[in-house]
Amino acid sequence: MKLNSKKIVVTGGTGRFCQILRNSKIGKKYYYPKKNELNILNIKSIEKYLKKIKPRIVIHCAGLSRPMNIHDSKIDKSIDLNIIGTCNIVKICQKYNIKMIYFSTGYVYQGTKGNYKETDPVYPFNSYAWSKLGGECAVKLYKNSLILRFIMCEKPFIHKTAFYDVKTNFIFHDDVVKIIPKILNQKGVINVGGKIQSLYKFAKKYNKKIRKSSGIKFYPPNPSMSISKLKKIIS
Repeated sequence: MKLNSKKIVVTGGTGRFCQILRNSKIGKKYYYPKKNELNILNIKSIEKYLKKIKPRIVIHCAGLSRPMNIHDSKIDKSIDLNIIGTCNIVKICQKYNIKMIYFSTGYVYQGTKGNYKETDPVYPFNSYAWSKLGGECAVKLYKNSLILRFIMCEKPFIHKTAFYDVKTNFIFHDDVVKIIPKILNQKGVINVGGKIQSLYKFAKKYNKKIRKSSGIKFYPPNPSMSISKLKKIIS
């Protein structure tokens, strides 16, 4: 199958990030298949759509994220959408040598020491991250691929409180959109995030009325990532 070097398919088009991407100048030229066109749980559906479009790249954003506790209460849904669905995409991308870019999470790191590099060991601290790591395992088997580990959120910050005792490096969806074209040709694993700081300090910059709260019951103290590799690529 002869691929079109200019075509990029994005799964999960109705998700929060994809809505920002598809409305941007960068993302308007991408393809966003609906579920009835490309169902990640139906491998024949995936193959039919990709054979029709013939993209050079598939950016795989589809999956299950929030609410986080759904990955504990409905593990079958978590496994289907984040692991099996990703495996299906990998299989078809490999069959036709289509570059695959997988949206993972920085929560695959243990979260105790912070400033994690891409080469550091992974040890997810919640069920959501385990499901995303399951997807990573399949993507890693395919050499023509890129895994992006994100800690990102909507802009403006939607919550009324923010954790003062959890350090991370959140980045807004809008800022990630600007980065995407600069890393399309990369392979391997790249951490993508902003400045390392407490979640409260991050949110306070954009919402002066934000209140402090503790996050230790829900998160480890420092799941922040090193983004030095990203900086070298996009500089």
